[in-house]
Amino acid sequence: MSQMVAIARREFLSFFSTSVGYVVLALYLLVSGLIFALSVLHTGVEASMRPFFDLSLFLLLFIAPAISMRLLSEEMRLGTIESLMTCPVSDAQVVVGKWIGAVGFFLAMLAPTLLYPLVLEWYSAPDYGSIFAGYFGLILIGCLYLALGTLASSIWPSQILAYLVAVFFWLLVVGLTSWLPRFIGEPWSSILYKMSIDLRYSNDFSKGVIDTSTIVYFVSGMVIFLVAAVKIVESRRWR
Repeated sequence: MSQMVAIARREFLSFFSTSVGYVVLALYLLVSGLIFALSVLHTGVEASMRPFFDLSLFLLLFIAPAISMRLLSEEMRLGTIESLMTCPVSDAQVVVGKWIGAVGFFLAMLAPTLLYPLVLEWYSAPDYGSIFAGYFGLILIGCLYLALGTLASSIWPSQILAYLVAVFFWLLVVGLTSWLPRFIGEPWSSILYKMSIDLRYSNDFSKGVIDTSTIVYFVSGMVIFLVAAVKIVESRRWR
């Protein structure tokens, strides 16, 4: 356990040792801050964080792969993955530790946006229940996206390739589960709609509802992607 915490800590700190972490952080806060100011801070407009959450959900499609693309790809590119695998640490601890480090950076990226509800409080009386549910859903989806990114990073030594595969995977998922059902009949449209991340977020978390089945859906996805990443790393021992 202590080895996994050490890996997570090292991975978290590494985001702040390069310009990539600061660039991702600055761009997200700049864009989300502009959208918040332009969409919410107007007289007669509902005191809601929904425009911010909707934008963040879209930006995560591109930001999460940028955070996760270097997790294992960098180790493979530098040839340090073999040294890491000879240390007294399991493959699962390596993969999960790196994923936790990426989740830590993601949470650090979201932390400054907690000022937005305080700004809303200054102007009106926001619904803190829906704000909590919105953040909770955003964190779940971010962790899911980072788990897939960890898997992509475990397969390809190229960070760019790992990034592009993760982005196109989620764009394909959005297309298949949110747009395609409009053009096909039952029962496939209902099945695909139930798999839609966007619709699950807008129907539950955006309305202040925390549905257990939605939590299970996202957590199951994280476990599947992380287990697959562990198996990929394990397979390197046999090459």
